[in-house]
Amino acid sequence: MARGLSPVAGVDEVGRGPLAGPVVAAAVILNPDDIPEGLNDSKKLTAKRRAAILEVILEKAQYGIGIASVEEIDQINILQASFLAMRRAVEALPIRPAHLLIDGNKIPPELNGFSECIVKGDSKSVSIAAASIIAKEHRDGIMRDLAEQFPGYGWEKNAGYGSKAHMDALTLLGATEHHRRTFKPIHNILYQGKNLTS
Repeated sequence: MARGLSPVAGVDEVGRGPLAGPVVAAAVILNPDDIPEGLNDSKKLTAKRRAAILEVILEKAQYGIGIASVEEIDQINILQASFLAMRRAVEALPIRPAHLLIDGNKIPPELNGFSECIVKGDSKSVSIAAASIIAKEHRDGIMRDLAEQFPGYGWEKNAGYGSKAHMDALTLLGATEHHRRTFKPIHNILYQGKNLTS
């Protein structure tokens, strides 16, 4: 896929769909001679298995993490914020990759020219799978920290997605500064005149 170019970095992001929290991307360059065992799409791994593999990836791979904030999501939209997080992840790599494998069907414009998309790449590329694990674990950690500061929304369990518990809390407590104002459920709550919690 990378046409003999090296090093190759896999890139993936998590957090497009949640109603709260940032979008997080990771870029990972694996050592072809020392690939961690058990790499797979982060969504197909148990939390315990994901955490165990994460430790190995962080020890053996070179990686970068990129984040786009809620404010950026609301300013430029979730797709562009995902692109921004991916670009930041690639820029955070300790070395410049010769080629990128990006999960999905769209390439961030700034990364065009030395990238290719792979639909469902986290199931087809070990470097994308590694990126998906790092991105998910990092974002889940952010949401657990935010859950302690803003209890009641269940972010430690739902990671900001619109679960029933989260939606019930929005009705009861209103929206916080970490909710995405341009996402319809949040926009509707704010439009109905409920204030942001402090």
